[in-house]
Amino acid sequence: MISVVLATHNEAANITRCLHSVKDFADEILVVDGSSRDNTVTLAKKFGARVISIPNNTNFHINKQLAIDAAKGDLLLQLDADEVVDQELARFIAKQGKVAVESLSTSAPVAWYIKRKNDFLGDFLRKGGQYPDSVIRLFYRGKAELPQENVHEQLRVFGEVGTAEGHLLHYPYPTLASYLEKFNRYTSFEAERLWKLETRPSVLHTVKAFLFDPCRTFFLLFIRHRGYVDGWRGFLFASLSALHHPVVAIKLWETQESTQR
Repeated sequence: MISVVLATHNEAANITRCLHSVKDFADEILVVDGSSRDNTVTLAKKFGARVISIPNNTNFHINKQLAIDAAKGDLLLQLDADEVVDQELARFIAKQGKVAVESLSTSAPVAWYIKRKNDFLGDFLRKGGQYPDSVIRLFYRGKAELPQENVHEQLRVFGEVGTAEGHLLHYPYPTLASYLEKFNRYTSFEAERLWKLETRPSVLHTVKAFLFDPCRTFFLLFIRHRGYVDGWRGFLFASLSALHHPVVAIKLWETQESTQR
């Protein structure tokens, strides 16, 4: 049995495209919805999804792990609503779903990396560290879990990890506004995470965040990983990624000031 699991929050614009790509091989579709205000739940139920509605969590991986824990399948595919399974990957997943878990050898993979193509403002990025962008999303039940500590964390796997055939097509940033909305959310989450780890802003930390870290990030993405191959999209992506560091530093300072009032 193959279970496709998702955590959603206001994903009406994406959920139909996502679930349409898995409907032919998924025996179960399970959605943990974080109190969406749009018709995400209604659209998911049109595909026969079982929906669990809960309050939304700032750390979205908490909701994702709840979906994983509630799934009934032996083979699980964890997706984000803005991802699409291509046909080659769909065939690979269907093939793995026919393998009995108890028949696996100790050296066989219990989870798989999936290559991902990332769309940025209307086209897939080819370089800049954005391809193949391999993520662990396919695994046998009980063989992987999310640490639930960071925004961009990988599943923690208990066993061997292989590489799947095919791709996930990822559409996270159809517009600049959508990028900036997630940029704001992710930097706030990171500042909150650092504060909980008792990281406190300082002059040295701020100088590093405003000078060294942005320059290093831009160099890695645009020069070393050849983001220039993607033209203006590669330049803009590298530049915005570099801005992550000073914005997190500013939000740390804001957190400290608010606690001192």
